[in-house]
Amino acid sequence: MSRLKKTIKNAKVGVFFYLLTLFVHFFSRKIFLEGLGDEFIGLTSTLQSILGFLNLAELGIGTVIGVTLYGPLFQNDKNEINKITALIGYLYRKIGLWIFLSGLIISIFLPIIFSETTINLPIVFFVFFSFLTSSLLGYFVNYHIVILQADQKSYIVSSIYQTVTIIKLISQCFLVYYYRAYYLWILLELVFPVIYALLLRNKIKREYPWLILNNKQPKSILKEYPKTIMLIKQTFIHKIANFVLGGTDHILIFVLVNLKSVAFFGNYQLIFQKITQLTNNFFGGIEAGVGNLVAENNYNNIRKVFWEMMSLRFLLGGFMCINLYFLIEPFILIWLGEKYILDQGILILMLVNLFISQVRTPVENFKNAYALFWDIWAPIVEVILNLSVSLVFGRLWGIKGIMFGTLTSLVVVVLFWKPYFLFKHGFKKNVLEYWKGFIKLLLSLLFSLLIIGRLINYLNLNSIINYLDWFISSIKISFLILIVYVPFLLLNQGFRDLIQRFNSLLIKNYLKK
Repeated sequence: MSRLKKTIKNAKVGVFFYLLTLFVHFFSRKIFLEGLGDEFIGLTSTLQSILGFLNLAELGIGTVIGVTLYGPLFQNDKNEINKITALIGYLYRKIGLWIFLSGLIISIFLPIIFSETTINLPIVFFVFFSFLTSSLLGYFVNYHIVILQADQKSYIVSSIYQTVTIIKLISQCFLVYYYRAYYLWILLELVFPVIYALLLRNKIKREYPWLILNNKQPKSILKEYPKTIMLIKQTFIHKIANFVLGGTDHILIFVLVNLKSVAFFGNYQLIFQKITQLTNNFFGGIEAGVGNLVAENNYNNIRKVFWEMMSLRFLLGGFMCINLYFLIEPFILIWLGEKYILDQGILILMLVNLFISQVRTPVENFKNAYALFWDIWAPIVEVILNLSVSLVFGRLWGIKGIMFGTLTSLVVVVLFWKPYFLFKHGFKKNVLEYWKGFIKLLLSLLFSLLIIGRLINYLNLNSIINYLDWFISSIKISFLILIVYVPFLLLNQGFRDLIQRFNSLLIKNYLKK
């Protein structure tokens, strides 16, 4: 199967399961908030963020091993793949043990951390250790998942994970609606990850029958991959920055605001996560495809694909953010009620951060493919900026200040430094090439926004009172965005190349049949 066909298959499966789980997630969220309470949902989000900090110990091993596997997978070198799998198994077992011991230490302080909550401590401990156990499964059982991802077979992971997740959420809804059973809800958070781990391991056995799943190696195997170990050490710093960007919001809101606000913010974040998940599913396996493209070392082709990806991300980022700006508040009003609507300033900052996270992705994909992880000062600056600005302005503005901290670090490091680093050390070209293309795409968006902003007033969004009204309005806005935004994007060569690629693909796979 070609690189493009694998990417398309990943996208098809990802989008299918996205649509399947979308309703379940939003339906279950409403039941959980009503049946378990804002404080309990805030508690689970905060504990997951704390455990996310422990998972920093993963050091970005998965990303580096994925890069290391591109070559052996391309050459079908089964012996080398088994050795690399043994290496990741050795590293993950050590990391898993560290996370377990660290979790035990943190659990000692849970009564202090949550001293002001009205939730009973036994429930806090049960939630924490259930989440901790689920997290450890990835290190001791499912570390082989990196092979599927590097081999552009993320659709296998998506299909199993999403199926298990849907069944879990439906089961939890039943327990909450009829019994309001905290402990049974938490127990399912433990049981279903075990089921997922076993199903995925069995699938890997069938997909790669020659793979030695328990290929244990002594510590000496580290000496055979000095470059990989060096890259892992470099990636660790980047891993910290990524966590601070996306994983500390709940913790900071808990510390600087309150536990209920974590749940309020989590409602918005759920919507943003679902939107981001859709794009991730659509682009499932594309990073592995970029890795293979870079391995071919044809810059003209690399440059062409890079700007196609940038154009597509600008289209999706602009489309999502404009829709969310006009539609998210009416949706929350219908879904949960006026009580859960946040200040519009928070929404705008979240939208800007979302847009940047979309348009940064092609740079990250190619940067990872070139194994450019040694700019370790950059994520350190990113962390310092994010936390310092978030702490200062979070005390002044609450959630809005925390979002502003994220934006500050994104602008300085992600928008300015990373493209420079990629073009200089990856593409080996002048970064002005990047900024010329980026600014043209940005101007296409800004001019479109001016026109859309004037036209949107005629859609009468204040009349949205139910889901049908909301759905009809979303179609109108989406259509308006496309007819205004797409013509501006066509002024960019990358977007024209993208359209040509899709046309060729359509003719080849459908019209000629």
